[in-house]
Amino acid sequence: MAKEIIVNVDHRETRIAVRDDGNLTELHVEREQRVVGNLYKAKVDNVLQGMDAAFVDIGLERNAFLYVADILPEEDEDGGRPRGRRDLHIRDLVSRNDELLVQVVKGPRGTKGSRVSTRVSLPGRFLVLMPEANNLGVSRKIEEGKERDRLKKIVQKFRKPGFGVIVRTEAEGRAGADLRQDYEMLTETWREIKAKADVTPAPALIHQDMGLVYKILRDAFGSDVGRLIIDSPADYARANEIIARLSPDLQDRIELYDGDKPIFEHFKIEEDIQRLLRRKVPLKSGGSLVIDQAEALVAIDVNSGKFTGTSGLADTILKTNLEATEEIARQLRLRDLGGMVILDF
Repeated sequence: MAKEIIVNVDHRETRIAVRDDGNLTELHVEREQRVVGNLYKAKVDNVLQGMDAAFVDIGLERNAFLYVADILPEEDEDGGRPRGRRDLHIRDLVSRNDELLVQVVKGPRGTKGSRVSTRVSLPGRFLVLMPEANNLGVSRKIEEGKERDRLKKIVQKFRKPGFGVIVRTEAEGRAGADLRQDYEMLTETWREIKAKADVTPAPALIHQDMGLVYKILRDAFGSDVGRLIIDSPADYARANEIIARLSPDLQDRIELYDGDKPIFEHFKIEEDIQRLLRRKVPLKSGGSLVIDQAEALVAIDVNSGKFTGTSGLADTILKTNLEATEEIARQLRLRDLGGMVILDF
């Protein structure tokens, strides 16, 4: 079964499920409060020298957290940071009441505010633009050496100084004109952001990241997707407009869902979501995972349960752990869990 993307849109939220061979592999939810990817004009509120970090006001309920490593520039093409900045501390870079342009890289969770960075990245269909950087890279998923070299040479022809670029996986096999068009669109977006930031007092929202449907079309809707089904006529029409511009050869894979049941119920996604809310996750062999999430860490315990194997205890443990490893990776992705994860096999 081919990869499928299922989109549910209502007035409260947008939900997108990605299935591979009928199994839910990704679940994305967007509400109005989503801030990841947004750019803000921030004001430094407090510099914490002991933590090499600062709290900055971006106009939201809680101050955002800016770590020193998120201020320093990306590595140069030779693999090192610019001379003289390797050993700098937060006090050398910002002071109270300084105004900075920052991008949210991690949203608020629990009592913690957002994490932000001064290293801006603007993703397009084929390229990621990094203003005020110098590096040029190619996605590791493009493995063939000749293709990597071809893409680098194409970008080098039009890339201007002061703009870092990463070539995305979708660029593989594309013509130079496609990449140049993407680059010009991204640089124009950056010029608009800079112009607004220069005249706007902090704290303020400067640039809002694209909506979830657009990002999925841009980032995930490739040749490996068999179909994309949307239950909103308005978003279906908009998706067709976007794909007609980005990848017209994929336009016939977009479908409008008009069934009697809600789309997530029809495709049994609601059942998958309910399973995600449970602490205990059953394994096909009869074992299970027990997932406990705390503020500081995620703990996952693997139980063999009723599975006894066919060749003794060692065989049982090995097979249970191998199955658990795959399911743990899937659960971490679906539940959007990160940070410190402790596994007890």
